[in-house]
Amino acid sequence: MEQSETYHYQVMRRAIDAIDNAGDAPLSLADLATDMNMSPAHFQRVFSTWVGVSPKRYQQYLTLGHAKALLRDRFTTLETAHAVGLSGSGRLHDLFVRWEAMSPGDFARDGAGLTINWGWFDSHFGPALVMGTDRGICGLAFAAEAGAEAAMDDLRSRWPRADFRESADALRPWAMAALGMTGETQLHMIGAPFQLKVWEALLTIPSGHVTTYSEIAQSIGKPKAVRAVGTAVGRNPVSWLIPCHRALRKSGALGGYHWGLPVKRAMLAWESARVDAAAG
Repeated sequence: MEQSETYHYQVMRRAIDAIDNAGDAPLSLADLATDMNMSPAHFQRVFSTWVGVSPKRYQQYLTLGHAKALLRDRFTTLETAHAVGLSGSGRLHDLFVRWEAMSPGDFARDGAGLTINWGWFDSHFGPALVMGTDRGICGLAFAAEAGAEAAMDDLRSRWPRADFRESADALRPWAMAALGMTGETQLHMIGAPFQLKVWEALLTIPSGHVTTYSEIAQSIGKPKAVRAVGTAVGRNPVSWLIPCHRALRKSGALGGYHWGLPVKRAMLAWESARVDAAAG
């Protein structure tokens, strides 16, 4: 990401924190701008450049009621997509993702024999840790809430016997496509068979839409495995690209999010605003 985009994220995160602290009381443009140490005009310009809608409109997407509105208006049924099957690639975020899954045997070896490169990159949602093999990205974590050390420990623990090497340059083309949401990136998914089915289902949810854990369970033919689905969603190693943030509870509650609920809210709000701006 360019330096300006990193700056935009920092402004957004501070604004989200201010909105969270305000509870259900909406903040005026003047109040938000003051909190960001900016003039109202400058804050409005930064906000609109980053997300494509006004701070007032964006603030509406961050309310607790937004998740319920998404379930009401943009609920995605996965049965049809599951019935026709996936071809091994999915389109999300205006980004082409090629998918390759590791065999169960390779997964059982805890990454033994794998070389996994890693590097840090800026993203719309804060510092992002990207990991990948020679076949694609296998890990993507966000450190804005969790912290850099926790993000690193979390991903490394998933493949404890792999050889980890710091090499941002080796990952840069895939990472820039993934985090810039343009071009083509490739995923090398490392997981158990049940996890892979859940992650595959997540790939069918369009940007700006949501589904529920129970709907995912239905779509993979395991209607009673809602709790197991929730666990698999939480263990998704490639956040954002495999959009676990689009899975909600039936009640409209956000549920958990591995990298922090503020990041999940920001992702859903960012996507909703982009979809509405494109439609408007």
